Amino acid sequence: MPQLRIALAQVNACVGDIAGNSSMVLEWTRRAVQEGAHLVAFPEMVLSGYPVEDLALRKSFAAANLAEVEQLARRLQDAGCGDALVVVGHLGRDDQGPRNSASLLHGGEVVATYHKHHLPNYGVFDEARYFAPGFDLPIVRFHGLDVGVVICEDIWQNGGPVAALGQVGVDLVVCLNGSPYERAKDDVRTPLVVRRAAEAGAPMAYVNLVGAQDELVFDGDSMIAAADGEITARAPQFAEHLLLQDLDLTAGGHTSTTVSSEPGPMRMPAFDVQRIVLEPKPLPSYEPLPPAPPAEPLDDEAEVWGALVTGLRDYVHKNGFRSVTFGFSGGIDSAVVAALAADALGADAVHGVSMPSSYSSEHSRSDAAELAERIGCHFEVQPIADMVEVYVRQLELTGLAEENVQARARGMLLMALSNQRGHLVLATGNKTELAVGYSTIYGDAVGAFAPIKDVPKTLVWKLAKWRNADAEKRGEVPPIPENSITKPPSAELRPGQVDQDSLPEYDVLDVVLDGYVEGDRSYADLVAEGFDAELVERVLQLVDRAEYKRRQYPPGTKITFKAFGRDRRLPLTNRWREIAP
Repeated sequence: MPQLRIALAQVNACVGDIAGNSSMVLEWTRRAVQEGAHLVAFPEMVLSGYPVEDLALRKSFAAANLAEVEQLARRLQDAGCGDALVVVGHLGRDDQGPRNSASLLHGGEVVATYHKHHLPNYGVFDEARYFAPGFDLPIVRFHGLDVGVVICEDIWQNGGPVAALGQVGVDLVVCLNGSPYERAKDDVRTPLVVRRAAEAGAPMAYVNLVGAQDELVFDGDSMIAAADGEITARAPQFAEHLLLQDLDLTAGGHTSTTVSSEPGPMRMPAFDVQRIVLEPKPLPSYEPLPPAPPAEPLDDEAEVWGALVTGLRDYVHKNGFRSVTFGFSGGIDSAVVAALAADALGADAVHGVSMPSSYSSEHSRSDAAELAERIGCHFEVQPIADMVEVYVRQLELTGLAEENVQARARGMLLMALSNQRGHLVLATGNKTELAVGYSTIYGDAVGAFAPIKDVPKTLVWKLAKWRNADAEKRGEVPPIPENSITKPPSAELRPGQVDQDSLPEYDVLDVVLDGYVEGDRSYADLVAEGFDAELVERVLQLVDRAEYKRRQYPPGTKITFKAFGRDRRLPLTNRWREIAP
């Protein structure tokens, strides 16, 4: 049976850096070819970065992508990689408009181009806004094997190009992906790849982006699924990786170019199948690589931590910053953000600032100092009592106005330090607080990035405990002070204040919020599930009234099915209230 060594290049691209991304493709291809690879596949839109959003509408950007594809084919040939078949995702454009494309490069030329057929238009995706769907289905015969290409959403929808490839016959399907991470997505993704391999009647090589773009994180998790359902190779999550495997395949000698289109609800689109012969003869027999065991998926807390570290690191570095600053309050949220920042950027890049007011407890100050000592980061104390007193006295502030001016004095202080020293400011609020409006605009909501914006409060505690336990396993000092984990959370904006003075217990609150935000459950649904009616009404009102705050909050890493912002979009001016009739 014909052999083929394939390489899946799980790489981290940067949106807009066409030249840099192209050079990355060249270097990883060279490395793969040195390892004996015959076919090298890169993720979805690796040349342009993904997602490009409205950059897709700029003709100049599309033209630069297309010119780089042609140039890359020649550069690969000049680098001694011309005999390899290299599959590269990029932004395309033709008389139908922008395209989400994958080109096959060989011998210094672009030998075929496939345009993504299924264009997702839900959640974080707006591809129907940008791209025209493709109906061409090129199949390349390479070393005696017929290779088809699809792109990401093409495997998530039934009755599309994978089914068409299965009808006409292929020996290998290469799937290019920009599949964003969310919790437990692998529980759906892996069975899906297995099903599509069976549908195509051929192995599926699934290569995914790794890294982060704004709020989105890509976890890699590239894999190869045999036609019988076995995952024969898998890359680690949240790391660039070259996944190599030798395939020993049965060449089908396929010739059909006709996709049947029977009437019915699953009627097949009118795909135009083109068979292109590059290398009709199989390779001479060679010694395959020793099989490597597939990487094991991470457990839940480790996976979430990896996503948050990746999201923060790439946002900071890809936007040209090298250091961050934020408030060290002594509480659990800032402690978790500090540990994340140290893991993402290194302790020397973290600049913590304690900003005590007249209401700050001694334990908050000491816990903040202990956090900095455990992590080994920079730390300074900048009291705000005098700043606050000026506002309070001049404006005769009391109650909530006095409380909020403390948060805003801290926000102004951090932004001033950012301007003076060049640090990027982080917001440390969590998803639960953001949901119910438990934050102060222009106060604790200031900053360029919010690392735990999509992390519910109860998960913040779990992550803190997991990170400390992980450090202990490795013989390291746990980064988060125990007191920050165990003490009642408080904003400390008035004497003796704790969060539960104004909020339900977090264990209950997070469950109600999950039902309302993630599950789109109504007031009646939640009451029917056994929650107290008065509590449900109160929580839903808090969520609905805080939309204007969320709209002004910094971006942050998405880890849940429905993150605020890109996933959940509600009008600011809105008189509908999901409460009892």
